[in-house]
Amino acid sequence: MQNPIRLLLASAAALLIAFSGLAAHAQQSNISRFDVYTGFTDIDSPELGLNQKGFHTQAGMNVRPWYSVGFDYSVATGDEILTTELLPASLQAQVNAAQQQYIKFGLLPANYVLRVPTHAATQTFAFGPQLTYRHFQKVTLFGRPSLGAIHERATPHPTDAFATVVAQELAPAGFKADWTGFYGFGGGADFAVTKHIGLRAQMDAVYNHPFNDILANGRWTFRYSVGPSFHFGGNIATWKTKAP
Repeated sequence: MQNPIRLLLASAAALLIAFSGLAAHAQQSNISRFDVYTGFTDIDSPELGLNQKGFHTQAGMNVRPWYSVGFDYSVATGDEILTTELLPASLQAQVNAAQQQYIKFGLLPANYVLRVPTHAATQTFAFGPQLTYRHFQKVTLFGRPSLGAIHERATPHPTDAFATVVAQELAPAGFKADWTGFYGFGGGADFAVTKHIGLRAQMDAVYNHPFNDILANGRWTFRYSVGPSFHFGGNIATWKTKAP
């Protein structure tokens, strides 16, 4: 069954986009120079079974009515289960060999399966352009390339002696941290509540591969966010291009 929060956020985005068909078909006459957004975020990495909830913020400058640049940051935490199948083949072989020795000496049951509960904290950082579609009076649609960096910190919480040995080998400090890049795409809609306040719903899909020394595969990560947006500064819709 789908996560109800992610379903709610996706539905909110769909409703905002659908509402655009009901909005007045007129170009926006007021486009503030600056935008700031803060909201709730849900970051999902299905291949790891990792779902994280947290905070998302953006700050941008509208360079033209159809083009803006800005900074994007999010932070979220959640829990996952580390299993042998997630490891590279060579590391799997080492863990499986050690596990068989533990079973041979009666230290583990024959049907033992390695499962290490792990707490993960993720931060994302991005800066870049965004394209904006302002055909509708009350709804602004936008899309962007999602290019940036992820910082992830994973803290294992083993529940048995063998898992403790494995966790100590993989994360001798008691945790493991890594920086890695990501790339993908994102977009959403901003519904104007007042001249300076809106409601924004958006999502991003990015590919990344943190901890590539202990995780065999990269993954697609999906971020769903919703919250208020604030618009201020001069009205760039009134700007005129100067004649040469």
